[in-house]
Amino acid sequence: MRKFFAKAYIWLLLIVMYAPLMFIAIFSFTESRVLGSWDGFSTKLYENLLTGSMGGSASLIAAVKNTLIIALVAAFVSMMLGTVAAIGIHNLKGRRKKAITFLNNVPMINPDVITGVSLFLLFVFLGFAQGYLSVILAHITFCTPYVVLSVMPKLQRMDPNIYEAALDLGATPVQAFWKVLVPELKSGM
Repeated sequence: MRKFFAKAYIWLLLIVMYAPLMFIAIFSFTESRVLGSWDGFSTKLYENLLTGSMGGSASLIAAVKNTLIIALVAAFVSMMLGTVAAIGIHNLKGRRKKAITFLNNVPMINPDVITGVSLFLLFVFLGFAQGYLSVILAHITFCTPYVVLSVMPKLQRMDPNIYEAALDLGATPVQAFWKVLVPELKSGM
């Protein structure tokens, strides 16, 4: 009986999660522009999207372009900041390390909506123009703690003597970073 209720519960969750998607997929094959109104089977909405009639294609291409620019820039900057921050946190000791680690985890614990509204209010308060830069900065703020969280275990598993050995063998700190640390941390980055 317990197995039956467990399976029923899983099926109920799957139905609740995927039913809205199926509903949208089914109603995307109609001429009606109102979701839930069925005017008969048609692929006209997809034709309009792909051919650009009603301006759909141009706005879709612009949205994809904006999304890719924001995603790539935010991901790259977050990766760099998060890696450097993780190295810095890893080298701290005692209470300072615990405090910084806690502060790094706050954006992940905080709901994204609250963080987004807080950043928006901060940008308005500072008189910061709303546009690409503010969106990219907000995304960097969201992403950087996750990079720190994924790089930290790699640092803990890495032999700390490798970096020091590179310095002893004549590498500059920048060379040791790029030739020793980055290859070791690449999968976490």
